[in-house]
Amino acid sequence: MQRVVVTGSEGFIGKNLCPYLRKRGIEVVEFDKKKNKQEFPDLHAVQGVIHLGANSSTTEKDLKKILNENFIYSGTLYQMCANLGIKFQYASSASVYGTAETFEEDQFCIPLSPYAYSKYMFDNWLLNEKYPYQGFRYFNVYGPHEDHKGDQASPVTKFIKQVQEDGEIKVFRTKASRDFVHVEDVCEVHYRMLHHDDSGIFNVGTGTSVSFKDIADKMAENSGAKVKQISMPEKLKGQYQKFTQADISKLTAIIGEMEWKQVLECI
Repeated sequence: MQRVVVTGSEGFIGKNLCPYLRKRGIEVVEFDKKKNKQEFPDLHAVQGVIHLGANSSTTEKDLKKILNENFIYSGTLYQMCANLGIKFQYASSASVYGTAETFEEDQFCIPLSPYAYSKYMFDNWLLNEKYPYQGFRYFNVYGPHEDHKGDQASPVTKFIKQVQEDGEIKVFRTKASRDFVHVEDVCEVHYRMLHHDDSGIFNVGTGTSVSFKDIADKMAENSGAKVKQISMPEKLKGQYQKFTQADISKLTAIIGEMEWKQVLECI
């Protein structure tokens, strides 16, 4: 793999992935619809497309908007790659699992939000397509270049900001535990899978779950901040995942073992 296009290059994961791939010897063509002022990237002389561009708002209520941006656009880009024989990777999401207690790629899912539903629709639409693809269901990704996401940022980034601004970390009273995966590990997964032809959906997480409270307590211990428990906002009730833990056996069987960064050691 010599040259790839990364859509959503101005986003959180894109800003990490582009330099990561370059350091590994891959030429990267960055594409952002607003910055490039065009609808689709130029696919001339590229061997791969990593499609990260999407409406990433988990609280978006405009169904037409999110389906156009996350389902129809993705399908069109996939067909362009299929017609040109270009490798296609894309970002899915662990949000598709909803309130499930197990997290295997082939299980039936009940998404809780329009965002999650749009991702699940695309995952399932691809099941009927013949051209290979690699979809990655990211679990809770955290790391550098996430500040601009505001309310959509990971709890890790939100907690860090709260420590810096007022020395008080706010944690929902509702017990929550998630699989937190560092963005650098996500980049490594993309890189390794570029060198494999296996097609399908793959969970991208550490395989372990850590509670929000444990993260907050660790940050408080390191910084001297206080931890305050708060009520969950109304807009999140009914679509909030209280538990996630990736089953990464399918991914590991292809790319081998990884030394996943553990969130409590990174904060």
